[in-house]
Amino acid sequence: MNWYIKVLQQYTDFEGRARRKEYWMFTLVNFLITMALQALTFMVAGMNPESTLGLFLSGILALYGLGVLIPSLAVTVRRLHDTNRSGWWILINFIPVIGFIVMLVFLVQDSQPGTNQYGENPKGNVDTAVL
Repeated sequence: MNWYIKVLQQYTDFEGRARRKEYWMFTLVNFLITMALQALTFMVAGMNPESTLGLFLSGILALYGLGVLIPSLAVTVRRLHDTNRSGWWILINFIPVIGFIVMLVFLVQDSQPGTNQYGENPKGNVDTAVL
């Protein structure tokens, strides 16, 4: 949960680097919250499609999605920086199927050791030659 909160606190920080763990823990918690809200909305709206509570929960889900949009973009850009790629690579997602696969490969790669043009390695001074 600390990784999720850390990303939310750096919601407009598109500079620097983000570890794999930071990115994927944020993604996991974000996914779980979204699924819980969707399940709750489905249960309420499924029982009574004209329910005001179902409409309210749908609005909460939409607001949550808008609320985490910028932090999600920021952590993705920082993750790309950690692999020594420009944040503009995020636009590759607009290419159907292939773009998603390429982005996934970029996001699961290990950090570039040492310092790169985007800053210090967030893992610290890890000597990857002995690993």
